[in-house]
Amino acid sequence: MDEIIIKPIGIIHTPFDDVRNMPIQPIAAESVFGLVEVFSEFAPGLKDLEGFSHITLVYRFHKIESYELEVIPFMDDQPHGIFSSKAPKRPNAIGISTVKLMKIDGNILHIEQPDMLNGTPLIDIKPFYPRYDNRQDVTIGWLEKNKNLPLEQLRADERFKS
Repeated sequence: MDEIIIKPIGIIHTPFDDVRNMPIQPIAAESVFGLVEVFSEFAPGLKDLEGFSHITLVYRFHKIESYELEVIPFMDDQPHGIFSSKAPKRPNAIGISTVKLMKIDGNILHIEQPDMLNGTPLIDIKPFYPRYDNRQDVTIGWLEKNKNLPLEQLRADERFKS
């Protein structure tokens, strides 16, 4: 299969320069703010985005240099396959986060709830639409036993540093 080359469309700016004590999911980053700088050549693509309260950012875990097929995720103490977790040490190091869109100033998106490192390369932006993006009657595998953990209080540690 041919290699896929993806070029960033922008940069995500957050208060997190180190993974230690970072929120592990956007829902745990309430009252944390960041900026998404969309490169000027892609700014026309932001038309009509201001009407959405939430957006999903697709990005590259730019500090990840290798991957692991089994990891111990932040929400457990047992190893699991990488594809049954949201851990960052993935074969393609792609992340997704749904964040609150506060406002747009030209090519700058003001967001709340960032859970990624400062300087993260942005690959894509998608509007969040609850009818399409939410599901009912789901099962959550190994996370079922940890579903009541206080996610808002969980923070990243160094286990996924390269």
